[in-house]
Formats: sequence, C-alpha cells, structure tokens
Amino acid sequence: MSRTRPHTSATETRERILDAADARFRRYGYTKTTMAEIANDTGMSAANLYRYFENKRDIAASLALRCFEEKDARLRAVVERTDIGPADKIEAFLLELLRYTFSQCDANPKLNALVEDIASHRPDIVARKRAGEQALMAEILAEGVRRGEFAVDDIEATARTIMAGSLMFGLPLLMHTMPLEEFESLARRLARLLVRGLTRGQE
Repeated sequence: MSRTRPHTSATETRERILDAADARFRRYGYTKTTMAEIANDTGMSAANLYRYFENKRDIAASLALRCFEEKDARLRAVVERTDIGPADKIEAFLLELLRYTFSQCDANPKLNALVEDIASHRPDIVARKRAGEQALMAEILAEGVRRGEFAVDDIEATARTIMAGSLMFGLPLLMHTMPLEEFESLARRLARLLVRGLTRGQE
C-alpha cells in the first residue's frame, strides 16, 4: 500500500530551499554554488527550484531579508529595554548592530561575495536594511526628546545621519579588518560623541 506524503506548503518549501542554499554558501561560497547543486541538496529538480526562485541572486536576496529580520528583532529588543535610558540605548544599539554583523561574518567567512553581489545588483535590499535601522534609531531619539534628554529638531534626518556615521558597524566587508574588541571600543566612543551632541542643547 502506498503512503501519502504529507502536504508541504510553498512557504515551507521556500524555507527549505533557503536553508539548503545558506548551508552550501557557507561551505563552498556564493560564487561557487550553482542552482543545480542547491536543487540537489533539497531533493528536487532544478526545474522545480525555478518555480520558487528566479535565480541564485533571488535566493541570496531572500536570505539577506531573512537575516535583516533577525537583526532588526535584536535591535528592537534594545529599543524596547526599560532598564536603560535613551543615551545608553544608543551605545547598546550600536554594539548590538556591530556584534550581530561580526557574528555573521565569523560564522560565514565566505559571506563577502554574497554581500558584494547584493550591494551591486539589488540596491532595494540595501535600502531595506538602511531603512530598518534608521527607523529603530529614530525611536530612540524620539524617546530622548519626549523625556527632555535630547534636543533634536528633525528626528528622521538625525537618525539617518547617525546610521550613516556608524555604517562600518553593519558592514560585513569590514569585519575582518580588526578584532571585535577594537570595533566595540570605537562604537562606545562614537556613542559618547553622539550623546554629547544630542544633549548639548539641554545644557
């Protein structure tokens, strides 16, 4: 008697493909991986794989978005902390961003090729990353203004400026240029400079 295979939703299949692609990218590198190999790892034909993703870059973009969701959740946890004020949240935010980026690169030394491809060909993905981080930073600034701790005329513009100035902490391409401790020291010093600037109008 034949056994009926359990139904798998399209979402579950996409996640299975992403998991397989992520594992192969980490082991062999993005540039050396083919769609046929990803299909083989998921136990499906290459033709079937193309029903879910247009090409390898489409898979990479989906992996990047999944990564952003995890990162933003960790940054959101910093924003929502109740044990520290807005000034300390800026430092905690920059450190969390840095540590997440560093951990991703540490776990995946071959990540840079994927990042470079996304940055070159999918500016919408880069914009999504930037917008998510800026929105969360804006929430910290808004809290500081409400509490009378920060003097900020344009919260959105200030958040955008802060994230532009701290770009290196979220850029995988730079993570191997110095030890984590040195990056953390830079993040703390930058946070102190930012807070002094934000609070100067209150002195």
